[in-house]
Amino acid sequence: MRILVASGIFHPEIGGPATYLHGVIPELMKRGHNVTVVSFGEETRDSYPYPVHRVPRGHWLARHWNYYRTIRRLWPGHDLAFVHSLGLPLPSHARPRLGRIGGDPVWERAVNKGWVAPQIDVERFQASCRHPLARLNKALYHREARRLERIIVPCHFYERLIVSWGVDPAKITVIHNAIRPSPVPQETKSEVRRRLSLPDSRLLLTVSRLTPYKGVDYLIQAVARLEDTHLLIVGDGPMRGELARLASRLGVSERVHFLGRIVRDRLPAVYRAADYTVLYAGGEGLSHTLLESLRVGTPVIASDAGGNSEVVRHGENGWLAPFPDVNRLLETIQRAYLPGEQARCSANSSAGLEGFSWDEMVRETSRLIESFGGKQQ
Repeated sequence: MRILVASGIFHPEIGGPATYLHGVIPELMKRGHNVTVVSFGEETRDSYPYPVHRVPRGHWLARHWNYYRTIRRLWPGHDLAFVHSLGLPLPSHARPRLGRIGGDPVWERAVNKGWVAPQIDVERFQASCRHPLARLNKALYHREARRLERIIVPCHFYERLIVSWGVDPAKITVIHNAIRPSPVPQETKSEVRRRLSLPDSRLLLTVSRLTPYKGVDYLIQAVARLEDTHLLIVGDGPMRGELARLASRLGVSERVHFLGRIVRDRLPAVYRAADYTVLYAGGEGLSHTLLESLRVGTPVIASDAGGNSEVVRHGENGWLAPFPDVNRLLETIQRAYLPGEQARCSANSSAGLEGFSWDEMVRETSRLIESFGGKQQ
């Protein structure tokens, strides 16, 4: 089949769709499919064995018009549009469409733009938001979801959520996220810390785009109330300056380290250096960050929102903290550092990971794509 992938972000950017596509597309090509990618973003020096067309970000109207024109120009001869972001400006004739929905873009936009308080998680948002622009976006995006021929979701939480949008359950297939097999760092935690010049103290890590709905501000507030605890923040985004000012205001600038974007190949070592990876967002689907951390043996602390509970086994391979509550997050971190708990959770970090098989994810995704009439393997 000839597959046109439409996404809002793509490698080397940080984010679920970018990580997913960079891994899955080569697997689809191995099965004989031809793939073309269209995404927002600036040109990079990266090379790929398939065409990647990047539409520069800029003025909203200009970038959406250019994206639409790019899809319209490239679509002839393609068999399937594999859509990874709701709200993309796609020509009506670019069908059939297989959508992959790993989050609620309306909730993310509403939090980022201040239409709803960041304390409102994705589940509460479905019924609680009364902002007129959020309600308009809900109507448009939910209508788009209902019009997709088929939908992949990475967790059962989003399966239930999307059904609440009026989507026919028969259209939805749950295919859990997974990560490609790759070498696990052989260095010990202490060795990695010495090599990377990281502090020899309690060390938490978060890997995230720095936007309001990711909850990094809550984590900084918790760290400010913990002694001898450092926080590594990997990622970038519009909140970086605000988060740095928050750390300064709370007197923890020397213990909160902004590392910026890190090449993906270096991330396993950073995970290994940390005691815990923390993800305290209000509505993750099924986070690659959690899987990547657990795979290298670093347990996790996550919010109890979204699909996190489908990865984190509370008290076994990590901990779940109620969202949004800095006091409860603080209590959870303190509990995670009780004598012996980090070592025990680290030893159990592989618990349940067999349910997130890369081969199975690729096989199920390929089978669904090929059900649209392409080559059967």
